[in-house]
Order: sequence, then structure tokens, then C-alpha cells
Amino acid sequence: MRILSANKQKMPLDSESRNIVLLSGLAIIIFVVMGFLNPKTFLSLTNLQGMCVQFAEFGILSYGMMMAMISGGIDLSLVGIANLTGIICSLVIKSMGGTTTSILLGMGAGLLVGIVCGIINGFFIGYFQIPPMLVTLSGLQLYTGIGLAITKGPAITGLPESFSQISNGKIYEIPYSLIIFTIITIVLCYLMKSTVYGQHVYFMGTNPVASRYSGINNLKITVLTYCLSGILGSVAGILMASRYNSAKSDYGTSYTLLTLLICVLGGISPNGGRGKVLGVTLSIVVLQLVSSALNIMRVNSFIKTFIWGLMLIGIMAVTWLIENYKSKAKR
Repeated sequence: MRILSANKQKMPLDSESRNIVLLSGLAIIIFVVMGFLNPKTFLSLTNLQGMCVQFAEFGILSYGMMMAMISGGIDLSLVGIANLTGIICSLVIKSMGGTTTSILLGMGAGLLVGIVCGIINGFFIGYFQIPPMLVTLSGLQLYTGIGLAITKGPAITGLPESFSQISNGKIYEIPYSLIIFTIITIVLCYLMKSTVYGQHVYFMGTNPVASRYSGINNLKITVLTYCLSGILGSVAGILMASRYNSAKSDYGTSYTLLTLLICVLGGISPNGGRGKVLGVTLSIVVLQLVSSALNIMRVNSFIKTFIWGLMLIGIMAVTWLIENYKSKAKR
């Protein structure tokens, strides 16, 4: 019994758990360092609330990317879905006079956009077996083009102030955006860890051929996954339109790169079948802390995008080296 208990205590953490511990430590270090260097700005209530509002948008988009990547694919169309959702939602609200009912109907129409776009993506990927990168990249251009055709270029403005409260409003100094993000995080944790659907997504992402022969309907799982990704993109689009209190076809253009970086940093395997919601959540927090620190230091937005690209390349290179080392060690 003593030997068994000793062995249990010495069991090493798996790669996903190690990644979560590393991200937690990194978040604490960044928070402490910036709190020490610039406490008045970084630790101010306004800055903390602003971070919560902003990371809810790209964080929810990152969850959509996470779902697609775990299933063995990728969803590059999320920003296009988000902007098209914001445009449709805004048009419905304006056409109905900006009442509370119009806001609810507008959000419903926006979510329907995400469902339709997700089903289109999933069907082409699952039924026609077209590579997800090609389908979703084409989807990004298609949905962005539809939004541009509707708006003719300029942003849709003149939305009611009550609509902007969805993203900018607070309850006891806690932003609504953070509450929405937290609810979505809890739901996804349960969905991926405690449901048959979640296990099927992981299995299909690990080996789609084996999952098909084991009786899993790969087409159904693929369509459901991209449909869910589309819904998450729509929620993010509603939050974006609410924060700006306007809608346009080119909002959040840097979010595609950022969501990929978040997922890879959060331990989601580009090959599918591996990763945890908690890892992505911590990665979202870390990237928001880094972004806020760069903003406080007045770093140019183009340089920030360059830094995100370097980080993505670096993380993928390190991941490849680790996997290659492990495979050689096994041999």
C-alpha cells in the first residue's frame, strides 16, 4: 500500500496539466510585474474592467477556434461570421425602432446567422471532405463580402444606447461581458468533459477513420461542431457591435491570428484530439495581460500584431521539437 501511494505521489503531470500550471504561473508573473512597474494605470478599476470587456470578444472567438481544432479542423471564418452577425443584428434593431423587442429580435437574427454559416462550413467539410482551412478561409471572404455588400463600406451607426449596455454595462462593477464569457466557459467545460458529444469530438479529432468505424457519425459531429463554432462567433459579433455601438465588415481583423495564437498557447493540438477549455481560458487571460501591458507602454498596434505572429511561430516550433523528441525517445 505504501509503495502504491508513493507511486501515485510521484506520478508526473501530463502535458496538458503542465501547460495549465505554466500558463497560471505566467499570468501571475505578468500581473505582479506590471502591477509593480505601473500600479496606478495597470491596477486601476477602469483598466481591469476594460480588459474584461475586450478579452470577452476574442476569448469567445477563441473558443470557437478551439472547438474546430479539437475536432481536427480549423475555423478561419469566425471574424467574418462575427461581423456579418453584427451587421444583421444592427439592421434589424434600426428597422424596428431600437426598442427592447427589436434588440432581442436582432440578437436572435444574429445567432441565426452564426448557425447558418456554421452549418454551411460543417457540411462542406464533413460531406464533401474539403480541407477545413480552404472551406473556412473561403467562408471568411464570403461572409465579409456579404457584410460589405450590405453596408456598402461605412459602418452602421445610430443604434440605441441600451444596445451598447450589453457589452459596456456593469452590475456591481462587474462587466456584463465578463459574466457572459464566464457562463460560456462553464458550459463548454461541461460539454467537452461530461457529454458524449465532447468525447466524440476528441475521438474524431484524434483519428477520424477509427471514429467512423467505431460507429460515430463523423458528418453529424462535424456539422454540430462548426455550428457551435458559428454560434460562438455570433455571440462575439454581438458583443463587438455592442461595444462600438455600430457594425462594420472589417472589425476585429487581427482576431484571427490572435485566436490561433491563444489556442496553440493554450495547449490545443493543431493535429486535433488534444486540449482543454481551461488551458484556452488561461491563455486568453495571459494574452490580454500582455496586450494591456503593451498598450500601457504605448506599443504600436502593428508591432503588437508582429509580436503575436512571432509568438505563434515560436510556440509551434517549440511544440514540434518537443513532439519530435518524444517520438524519438519512444523509438
